[in-house]
Parts: sequence; C-alpha cells; structure tokens
Amino acid sequence: MLKHGKETIRIIIAWQAHVKSARYMPDRKLDLNDIPEASDEQLHRARRVGRPATGNAKQLIAIRIAPRLLAQLRRLAAKQSRPYQTFFHELLERAAEKNVA
Repeated sequence: MLKHGKETIRIIIAWQAHVKSARYMPDRKLDLNDIPEASDEQLHRARRVGRPATGNAKQLIAIRIAPRLLAQLRRLAAKQSRPYQTFFHELLERAAEKNVA
C-alpha cells in the first residue's frame, strides 16, 4: 500500500492547481502538423487501448452527497490507500448485504 508523505501531498496539490489553471483549447486550434501520418502497417498493428470488456461493467450514476460527508469518505479511502470510488462501492455493497433479509 502506498503511503503519501507531506511533501508528496504538496506536490500533488500543486500539480492539481497547475492543471486547473490550464486554458481550454478547442481541437480545431491544435497544430498537429508535426505528427507524422501512420502507415498502413502501423494502422494494421494498432490495438485498442482502454479497459477490456469484462461483462462486469458498473453503471455510472450521479448522486448528491453533502460536501462534509464526501470529504470524510475520501479521507477514509485515502487512509487505506484505496481509490475512493472503489471504497464507496464496497461500503454500499456491505450495507446492502447486511440489510437484505
């Protein structure tokens, strides 16, 4: 499990601030002239990247959570060095299993 020191956390916070300050640029304004065209062989060898289809995809939802509760849950997940969404999912799963009777 990863442990984040204070310096690592400062770096992450600084990077997040830097990313948020980046200005939006529409695709039509991007200059792609220095990128060479892919050859037919390269296109033939190309593979799709991303998550493989497992048949176990989770459904995307939107819920409203009080900011204080959200922060508390994220802190709990961080203490366990786990992604907060996975942590939320497991909490909800345990609560649902406990209450099914």
